[in-house]
Amino acid sequence: MGNVLYNELSRRERQIMDIIFELGEASAADIQARLPEPSSNASVRILIGILEEKGHLTHRVAGQRFIYRPMVSPEKAKRSALSDLVKTFFGGSTTQVVAALLANPDLSENEREELIRLIEQAKKEGR
Repeated sequence: MGNVLYNELSRRERQIMDIIFELGEASAADIQARLPEPSSNASVRILIGILEEKGHLTHRVAGQRFIYRPMVSPEKAKRSALSDLVKTFFGGSTTQVVAALLANPDLSENEREELIRLIEQAKKEGR
């Protein structure tokens, strides 16, 4: 996400970004309506402005409304957030991440098989 890491955003900024990634684009009213805790229109607009200044959002004008969209794709944001997570909590070790996923008691047998399939596919493709 721009030059600023996703994990450097405040909790509320991340919530706003999550809503915009989910919707693809959104007005301030759309964002305000979907926030988990109530927030004033003014505070939502201030945070949106901050996210624009940080380079995470851009907008277009539609009538009298501003419609906001992310500056990076959800895939790029996911990769950046995952990279930060791996560095922060797993010492940069992808192996430790996979081990933690496999040790998760909520992991279904189907999900476990899908992880194995993805690893095998990556091996075949030389990744």
